[in-house]
Amino acid sequence: MRRTVTLIPGDGVGPEITDVVKTCISALGVDIDWDIQNAGAAVIEKEKVPLPDRILDSIRRNKIALKGPVETPVGKGFRSVNVQLRKALDLFACLRPCKYYPGVRSRITSPQGIDLVIVRENTEDLYAGIEFMESCGEDNPLLTFIRENSGVDLGCDTGISIKPISISGSERIVTFAFEYAQRYGRKKVTGIDKANIMKLSDGLFMQAAEDVSRRYPDIAYEHKLIDNMCMQLVQFPEKYDVLVLPNLYGDIISDLAAGLIGGLGVAPGANMGKEYAVFEATHGSAPDIAGQDKANPAGILLSTALMLDHIGESDAAVRLERAIATVIREGKAVTGDMKQAGDPHPPVGTRAMGQAIVEKIDSL
Repeated sequence: MRRTVTLIPGDGVGPEITDVVKTCISALGVDIDWDIQNAGAAVIEKEKVPLPDRILDSIRRNKIALKGPVETPVGKGFRSVNVQLRKALDLFACLRPCKYYPGVRSRITSPQGIDLVIVRENTEDLYAGIEFMESCGEDNPLLTFIRENSGVDLGCDTGISIKPISISGSERIVTFAFEYAQRYGRKKVTGIDKANIMKLSDGLFMQAAEDVSRRYPDIAYEHKLIDNMCMQLVQFPEKYDVLVLPNLYGDIISDLAAGLIGGLGVAPGANMGKEYAVFEATHGSAPDIAGQDKANPAGILLSTALMLDHIGESDAAVRLERAIATVIREGKAVTGDMKQAGDPHPPVGTRAMGQAIVEKIDSL
């Protein structure tokens, strides 16, 4: 079935790596019309904002988007494009598979067994952005409220962030994690928080996760504290399957897990809600190498495989992932960041790596 997908090339290396995506999609024979929408720093001069309404309109119309890295200028009063997308489209689940592909450099001694999926809640927690600046004076109602209701007397030079975690938000993200596990034959879900200290917020998340887990008796469930989980992932990453976490912890663990498998260059990602899904490169725009044909396209291509599976093109998704994995394993036609020490083959450019993947699509 032919369908239209919003394509946001992004900034920096984004246009280069999304061009590779279009080439690979053509090689797979999947019928996609690309609704190309530019965003980020590249459109601010003309449209005054990094995320014009036309982009949200396009995603609402098409339901699916693929996004390259988008830069939000620092210190110029613009909100993060990624955060705006998540809030405007209620993309409450951030999906970050972390799977080791032979041929990728990893500091883990035996990374071959690493194949885990991180499900991060996207809308609540400290990232909700409810903050208060420090304010001295007798009339600070927030500090007065805290003192009168908790007995804690904070100094007037204290900045405060509020951490909202709801039963409904926790239940829907944990349900998403279990549904994902069920769909893909995953055997275990691990709920992660700091409920021993933050009993009324993380404790609520822990209880919601335990309640939801009872609806899925065929999938094992366990609970871990976030600090212990960081140690566990470094020592025994192969023991874990699907991880579900509140927003802040999920952000941290996502990058930690990506480091285990070789970095963000091979870590796909998606932000998903009930109606819309945005698949994206998880790395930055790398302006220092933009336009130099040096960027690694593996991350955005693995995100494309996630997208293909989501829209019902599961066979094409498997073929694309196998082609990427084969090129990485062979190690000849890969970009410089993926080269092993002592490799006699020189690195190739973005387009050449993409072409090698296309050739594997045709031959495998």
